[in-house]
Parts: sequence; structure tokens; C-alpha cells
Amino acid sequence: MSEQVFLLPDLGEGLSEAEIVQWRVAVGDVVTVDQTVVEVETAKAVVDVPCPYAGRVVALHGAEGEVRPVGQPLITVAADGGSEPAGHAVYREEERAGSGNVLIGYGTGHGGARRRRRARPVASLASPAAPASVPTAPAPVAPAPAAPAPVATPVSPQSATALVISPIVRRLARERGVDLATVRGSGPGGVIRRADVEAAADAAAPPIAVASPSAVASPTGTVEQPAAHLGLAPTGARDVVIPLTGIRKAIADKLSRSRREIPEVTIWVDADATALLATRAAINAAHPDQPVSILALLARICLSGLRRYPQLNARVDTEGQRIVQSAGVHLGIAAQTDRGLLVPVLRDADRLTTAELAAELAATTKAARAGELPPARLTGGTFTLNNYGVFGVDGSTPIINHPEAALLGVGRIIDKPWVVEGQLAVRKVTQLSLTFDHRVCDGGVAGGFLRHVADCVERPELLIAAV
Repeated sequence: MSEQVFLLPDLGEGLSEAEIVQWRVAVGDVVTVDQTVVEVETAKAVVDVPCPYAGRVVALHGAEGEVRPVGQPLITVAADGGSEPAGHAVYREEERAGSGNVLIGYGTGHGGARRRRRARPVASLASPAAPASVPTAPAPVAPAPAAPAPVATPVSPQSATALVISPIVRRLARERGVDLATVRGSGPGGVIRRADVEAAADAAAPPIAVASPSAVASPTGTVEQPAAHLGLAPTGARDVVIPLTGIRKAIADKLSRSRREIPEVTIWVDADATALLATRAAINAAHPDQPVSILALLARICLSGLRRYPQLNARVDTEGQRIVQSAGVHLGIAAQTDRGLLVPVLRDADRLTTAELAAELAATTKAARAGELPPARLTGGTFTLNNYGVFGVDGSTPIINHPEAALLGVGRIIDKPWVVEGQLAVRKVTQLSLTFDHRVCDGGVAGGFLRHVADCVERPELLIAAV
């Protein structure tokens, strides 16, 4: 029986490791060429990994939640000539030819001789009692008798595999200490949802108990318990330990590097956004089939400012001791997701019309929150726009998205008293902040850019003059 070991491939973008989120196959399963066998999470995205070999799964290297280095064994597949099912020879021919499909920097068509090795026996994730050695032929499995319709089959960790699709649900279960095999899913086909995990965690949480002093007798003779002190931690509460892996580790590393290397400065200004809101309403009334968001208009204003002040559309090359100003604007949009803060990038945003910019922003942020963006869409930005006003805050001093040189922050838009032509009025006001790398420019350039942005927010007609 010929065994082939599939190594965790190079996932591109300089990534050196990946966390196993969910195995899509188990030991004993028959796989075909390019069948997805595992879902992994890198520092950039969640990726489905297809296997370039066809055959029967002999071993899975690594458990869900484990971090595997690139180039280490991932799955071992055996081409069992004696007991392979009909058509399996065709799979071997496809595998020898290679499918030609590519996953972020590797193809299944390896070409030439392949490295083969005996895989160390690894217990299947779907079978807690795997044998100590790999058998030469799979043992026949008797079909399980169907349970009577009115009787519910009990779910236990030893007899069933949890039906989980979302990696977010698995991560939440690990963080809350919930055994997914004991959770009954409320989704279609019994799929476990986030709400199911949260309900199971709340049900398993210890009851809140507050130590109280001895009972005190009231003047009427009845015994009263003193009121519990608010704010005390519940008895038996434990620390929550969250490993720094995947996207969270990448965020921590990048922000730490930014703070170490970039001498950043933040300046801010309040701006009257009343006219900007009116402009958006007029655009959407004229083109209801192509709605434009406030974020899209702010992005257009940023692009106008970067055309006038290209010093901020740059990065510092510390090794070459030089400043590199980018020819195009690759606009990053900070987006909060269940996996953490992501900054998807709109390539050549300066070449898009306002309507195209609005459509691309909506599609990109939606894909980012769904975890559907490839790693290439999360790198290579030259300037970032951060709308932290959606969290109900006015201002911020954000950390620059390394290796960029600047970041524009936008606070919430709220009613405030404002002086208009010498008269006090209620206007829609927002706070704009610019955090910039002091190595690429001085306060005059940064202040000029921020003032231009604020002027365009207050008088959107200036955008036409700036084109």
C-alpha cells in the first residue's frame, strides 16, 4: 500500500504557520484529488486546503486548534490497490497529472518525484479510540440500525461528531469551555450555532453566590438577610485564558511593531457635516439603485486629500533608509469582525468613481465580516480610513497600520451647537483625527491634509474644484 504525505503548503504572504480550525475528513475516508480536507486559519484569513492526492485517509496530523508550521505533515493518504473502490484508479491518474489548481501560492501539480514517508499513527478526531497502528486494509463497518422515530438518540462526545460549520463557533466553544459534542444544534440539520454555544456556556456556569454576613433581626422580630454588595465577583469565577493565535496574534504583532518603529503624532479637528449628509441624501435620491454611504464620501475626500498631499500615501523603508511614495492609492478600510479587527484593501481606489467606490466598499466589508476575503486582500494598503464613530465614540488616537504612514479617523456625527454666520445653530458635527508618521512629513503637510478633509466635509462642492 503506497502512502503519500501531504505537507501544509506555503500559504503565501510570508505566512509560516496555520491553525487547524476544522477537519473535513476522518481516518478511513476516501478522498479525491483537490477535495477539501481541512479548514485552517492563518494570520490573514480562514482558508480551505485541498489535498493533491487521491486515496484513503490513513492519518491526520494535528488536532483542531493546533498550530502547524508550513512544510510539516498535514494528512497521510494511502492508495490501497487491493480494496480501492471502482474508479479510484482514475483518481490516481489525476493525481499523477496534477489538477493545476492553485491555493495562494501552491499548486497540486507538483511534478517530478515526491517525498514519501511513513506517517506516525495519529488518532482520528472523529474516533476517540483509534488503533495504535495503521491497518493494511480498512475494517468493514456494519451499518448502524436506525433509531425509532419517536425516540431521540442521545448525543455524547464518544458517539457523535458535532455538526459545526463556522470556525467562529468552534473558537467561541474553546474560549467558553463548551464541549461541542454535548450541544444540540438548533440550525438546519442540527448545525450548532453561536447562540447554542452561548446557551450551553450559560447553563454550565456556576450560580452566582455572594458571601453575606450573619442574618440580622429586624425590629419586628423577623430575620432579614443583608443586601448583597453589588460589584463582587461570583464565587468560583475563573480567569479566562485566550491564546494569541491566528488573526489575533497577527494583530498583536503588527500593532506592537507599529508602536516600536513609528513615531506617530495625532491631530484632530471638529467639522460641520450637515452639508455632507445633505449631499449624500441628494445623490441617493437621484440614483436610488446605486446608494452611496457616508463612508464612501469620506473615502472620496481622503483620495482628494492624498492627491494634494502625496507625502502621506507612503511608507518608510527602514532597511534602505528611504521614504517610498506609492504611485496609486490602495485604501485600507478598518472593519470590526468576529475574528478581530481586519483592514481589507481597495486596490487603486483613486481610479474608482464615487459610485464604484461605494459598491466596492459595501462588498469588501461584507466579505471581510463573513471571513471570505483571501489574504492578498488584507495586505498592501498605503493609507487607512477608520470609522470608529460606528461604536458611538467621538475621538481616538489609533495606531498606524504598519507599514503605512497615516490613518484618518472619523468619529460619530451628532447634533451640537455650532456658530453659523454669527448665529448659534444646531448642526451635525463630527470629529476628524489624523495619525501620521512624523518621519514622512512635518506638521504643515499633516495639518494641510486634515484641513482639506474638514473643508470638503463642510463644503462638499470643493471636491469638484479639487478634481
